[in-house]
Amino acid sequence: MTAQLVISDPCLNIHKFTTKQYQLMYETGVFAVSDRHELISGEIREMSPIGIKHAACVARTTRYFQIKLGDRAFVWTQNPIIVNNHSQPQPDLAILKWRDDFYANALPTPDDILLIIEVADSTIAYDRDVKMPLYAANGIPEMWLFDVNQQIIEGYCQPSASGYKRTRRYEQGDTLSINAFPEVIFNWEDLF
Repeated sequence: MTAQLVISDPCLNIHKFTTKQYQLMYETGVFAVSDRHELISGEIREMSPIGIKHAACVARTTRYFQIKLGDRAFVWTQNPIIVNNHSQPQPDLAILKWRDDFYANALPTPDDILLIIEVADSTIAYDRDVKMPLYAANGIPEMWLFDVNQQIIEGYCQPSASGYKRTRRYEQGDTLSINAFPEVIFNWEDLF
């Protein structure tokens, strides 16, 4: 008969934070201004540094969306959104329903979001395996994932509790449009 080692350590308990607790931490100065964190499923996660390919792709994409959409939607760049009571991610871009207050009174929620764009050079697995299912489960209608190394865009739509039901891959020569604005066409070359 072998002995079993049972560890009972109160330090192993995990505390899940709410978005209200997380926002209060920021307001009271728990994090340095330069810190890059996001709240995912109650856990505070450190975000990767932004590389040059990533930064250039976000800047280019932001500019094209602002030009093409004008006042029909609001381009929310690398700012927090509230997905649910335990998740406040910071997607690279969120295309939001237009609001005259520029979301000054409350952060955007899934009801405000038309499209999420995540740009990845070193975080492709995290964005695909953690953030994409989170967005789908919370009803965000569409997500695009830019892989800046492979220069591929993955498009996801038809959210469900188990993930997005429809996936499409875009490469050089392809065109894309947001489900909310099907008449607005983006060329792959404009985004890469």
